Amino acid sequence: MARNGPRTGLRRSVVRAVRLIPNYIRLLFGLFRDQRVSRTDRLLVLGALAYVISPLDFIPDVIPFLGEVDDLFLIVLALQRLIDRAGHAVLLDHWRGDPAELEESSLMRVLAAASFFLPPAMRRRIRRIARA
Repeated sequence: MARNGPRTGLRRSVVRAVRLIPNYIRLLFGLFRDQRVSRTDRLLVLGALAYVISPLDFIPDVIPFLGEVDDLFLIVLALQRLIDRAGHAVLLDHWRGDPAELEESSLMRVLAAASFFLPPAMRRRIRRIARA
């Protein structure tokens, strides 16, 4: 019997977003090289890329599903900041996926779904990193 509760829907949203991580990483590399993005925000992009690529994570990547959730959470927080500061058009210049995936509502849905699977203390730490 299939389970159709809220957790199943959240998991499905996160799994879809995890599949987009390669697109998010390409986007972040493009934004890091883009001179229209402020130096501070490019450093944030560099930090997000370093975290995703680094073997040191809050949740190790060797743990299936959960290992990617903290990466996804940080990437989406960084993208939200970049959309606010650099603008949606700049992001679209580097995005290879469906433009709807970068809409605020889509990113908020991914962020909410990913945060459901993270312990509260970890969510707070990652948000502090993204705000820096």
